[in-house]
Amino acid sequence: MDYVKISQAMDRICALYERNLKELNPAIREITNDISDLYNFIDGLADMSALVYDHSIQAYLSYERQSIKQKTFQHLKNWHHRDNIS
Repeated sequence: MDYVKISQAMDRICALYERNLKELNPAIREITNDISDLYNFIDGLADMSALVYDHSIQAYLSYERQSIKQKTFQHLKNWHHRDNIS
């Protein structure tokens, strides 16, 4: 998959995780979890890395699994903060 922004890629990872939770727990309407559950999901993926184009240096930067976890956590924090402001 190709995304213009890292936040779009993080949205997709979170959506994949949520879909996986729903498939594993079809009878549960509201599923609660924490960040360690998301990290375990990411760790369970066979291959997880991202190439993100940085316009300032006109090159792709590589993000490995640990960096993706950090970016996902920050993304969710920002998303939660945004929702609480609205």
